[in-house]
Amino acid sequence: MLEIILLLCIAYLLGSIPSGLWIGQAFFNMNIREHGSGNTGTTNTFRILGPKAGTAVFAIDFFKGTLAALLPLLFQVEGISPIVFGLMAVLGHTFPIFAQFKGGKAVATSAGMLMGVAPAFCIFLLLIFASSLYLTSMVSFSSVLAAGIAILGALLFPAIGFLFNGYDWLFTLIIIFLGSFVIIRHRENIERIQRKEENLVPFGLNLTKQKKRV
Repeated sequence: MLEIILLLCIAYLLGSIPSGLWIGQAFFNMNIREHGSGNTGTTNTFRILGPKAGTAVFAIDFFKGTLAALLPLLFQVEGISPIVFGLMAVLGHTFPIFAQFKGGKAVATSAGMLMGVAPAFCIFLLLIFASSLYLTSMVSFSSVLAAGIAILGALLFPAIGFLFNGYDWLFTLIIIFLGSFVIIRHRENIERIQRKEENLVPFGLNLTKQKKRV
């Protein structure tokens, strides 16, 4: 039990690494919280610090979720689902102890966690995200769409044998929680989308005809 508690704490600390904040401070002498949306995640890093920094932040945020989910396998710990360790990393990313508990919107780390526990489902959602991003030019809309489909997929796919052999209700409940959490974290983006003022990436079709481009 002590080993499990220790690994859960490690998973949270992994998630708490504020990659966007630290990369901005170390390489650009900039506090990313004072620019753009003020968020420390991948999208704002791309927008403020550029594609190299944004790619690095995405990779770190993604793989810290994967690594956390793999901790019980790496340390041969049984008795608790790997997705719980991944959940701790996502909570760490969103409420990081190293950054005054003000973190990202949980998208990249949640995806990384899924890669560790359900890689086929993760790849499916990444394809949804990428397709939506091309069609809409919006990271926020694509994130919300992928989160919504993740919830529906966790509820429906096991029943039809698509990507899952059967229900794991702990997995299902955590996916519902995280998907809902991602959607709630994007509520301001949803309001901007409704006003057609959401920030866009510099590619794609912008099918919803958002007015504002960054």
